[in-house]
Amino acid sequence: MKPLIIKNRKIGPGNPVYIVAEMSANHGQDFDKAVAIIESAKKAGADAIKLQTYTPDTITIDSDNASFKLPDDLHGGLTLYELYKEAYTPWEWQPKLKEIAECLGLDFFSAPFDTTAVDFLESMNVPVYKVASSELVDLPLIRRIARSKKPIIMSVGMATLGEIERAVQIAFSEGSEQVALLKCTVAYPAKPESMNLKTIPNLLDTFQVPVGLSDHTLGIEAPISAVALGASIIEKHVTLDRTKDGPDAHFSLEMDEFKAMVTAVRRTESMLGSVIYGPVGKENVSRNYRRSLFAVTDIKEGEVLTDKNIRSIRPGDGLDPWLWDDILGRRARCEIKRGTPLTWVLVD
Repeated sequence: MKPLIIKNRKIGPGNPVYIVAEMSANHGQDFDKAVAIIESAKKAGADAIKLQTYTPDTITIDSDNASFKLPDDLHGGLTLYELYKEAYTPWEWQPKLKEIAECLGLDFFSAPFDTTAVDFLESMNVPVYKVASSELVDLPLIRRIARSKKPIIMSVGMATLGEIERAVQIAFSEGSEQVALLKCTVAYPAKPESMNLKTIPNLLDTFQVPVGLSDHTLGIEAPISAVALGASIIEKHVTLDRTKDGPDAHFSLEMDEFKAMVTAVRRTESMLGSVIYGPVGKENVSRNYRRSLFAVTDIKEGEVLTDKNIRSIRPGDGLDPWLWDDILGRRARCEIKRGTPLTWVLVD
């Protein structure tokens, strides 16, 4: 399995989890708020900040035909064009935001939604590309991204196994040598029972590439669970104020919640450790409190050892209890005082 390498940082199994703060539309068309989100994400422990690069005209058309209207209960009956006009990140902001993020030590990248956006992001020299779930089936877009030779992170929400395979093959065949996949449920917010996080280890086994989670649930449990299942990347929407910011705010984490998620993810990955059997660290001290074989009465030289004069008790200074059957019926080589741990020197 090849790791993703972003600015000399390896991302994949055995490496620290890469945590991405997704700004999306939560800047509310306010540049200063976008900067504040970046600064707050850095303080909360993010490794990268991610945007989306499109305009209303590059992602859809201005039409009020039924196909372009959103449900009343989702975005108040707006058309797609109206929604994206409200949500998009002005392109002239993006080089400035990248500079600010990189000065803070954050990676900065974006999800392009058409080839003109890829060209624009190439002019900014972003270090990695994101493919959104809905664009996974846009093979010309993936082909153009792959030709950049940059790493690609693909969300696979809604995709069949065949669609994922096709997208990965296109990326590799067009020159990309590094691909990662993000399990994703395309619902805003996503319900816990819709997450199917067991897909993460299956994606790892099937595609042999780094795998992560793009999470739209409320709360931080899903990212923690994903890391325990092998996720190497966590992407989560962030906002300064869930009650006031843009159309994605209602399923985003506020910064104190994002910080709690980062802390929990770091603790979880430290707990995963390695495959080890036997005592580690302070467990070596705890071995003293295991059971072992002791004389529980005074035993004379030559006396037969029975369940009346020896027992398996704490502490662990004597012979291991699994030797019980070998010890019973033997004789004491010398006098053994009550409370003496049995050793082979004492046993005939």
